[in-house]
Amino acid sequence: MNDTDETGKPLPSRRDALATGLALLAGSSPLVASAHTAAPLAGKSVKRGIAYDLANKEDLRVLSPGVSWWYDWGLKPNPGAPANYRRKYDMDFYSMLWNDSYDHATVVAWLKANPKIKFLLVLNEPNLVEQANKTPQQAAAFWPGYERIAAETGVKIVGPQITWGTMAGYGDPVAWMDAFYAAYRAANGGRDPRIDYLGFHWYDYGLSGQLDRLTKYGKSFWVTEFANWHWQSDGAQIDTLEKQMAQMTDMVSVCEQRADVFRYAWFTGRWNPDPHFSSLLTSPGTGQLTALGKHYLSLPFTKARP
Repeated sequence: MNDTDETGKPLPSRRDALATGLALLAGSSPLVASAHTAAPLAGKSVKRGIAYDLANKEDLRVLSPGVSWWYDWGLKPNPGAPANYRRKYDMDFYSMLWNDSYDHATVVAWLKANPKIKFLLVLNEPNLVEQANKTPQQAAAFWPGYERIAAETGVKIVGPQITWGTMAGYGDPVAWMDAFYAAYRAANGGRDPRIDYLGFHWYDYGLSGQLDRLTKYGKSFWVTEFANWHWQSDGAQIDTLEKQMAQMTDMVSVCEQRADVFRYAWFTGRWNPDPHFSSLLTSPGTGQLTALGKHYLSLPFTKARP
């Protein structure tokens, strides 16, 4: 398993963290698929996205029949993406502030110049030391910066992008979030932080149960990274394309059927090597979907993109 994907995004050491999270769901078989179904609709899902650095028109063209949005962990789209992506491909790009290293004026100017970017993703996996690596207290200190950007531009704040992590004392996303709320309130006269939507990442069985644990915060979700990378040799490991397809079907159904999931994004576009069969796209420049990519675009949905 590489330390980064081909876009350069660090791939965290998730195995122990995911095993810990999954243990909370003990008692439900990981092999039992959801029975959710959705009636066929014309068009494409307004919720369905991809977490990937789309860098050329071929990729946007082939994804556009079934994918409505993407992000690339940065403020702007890849320079290789066509500037007319929204008009030509009917796809939205959403900016992300990965941590607190950004220039306020630059971010505000970009968002004002691109008013169709209605949502701002913030703080990528703060309790993973391989990712943003921010304690709840650190995040509480710089969160008002996100709030100022939202106030000046009108964007909605989506984040933090929480998951099961590797930070001592805060591996559980609920432990991190509780401490974050407490630290923010203490520093801001008891006021809650502005969070318009809560982000979540998950790479195993039991997505719906994980989201249930986070409903205590009263926010709708963006599942901004998901796939199933279950690796333990326990009979449930994801080691074939067919198993990943089955899990994609189940996880997409959860996201489509839950009214509290506003958006979701599969991870990822391309990855080589790809031990869990997660890639939606074949070789760069070919403009072709993998079998999994075709499956993703074909899955039923509950609300069409307007």
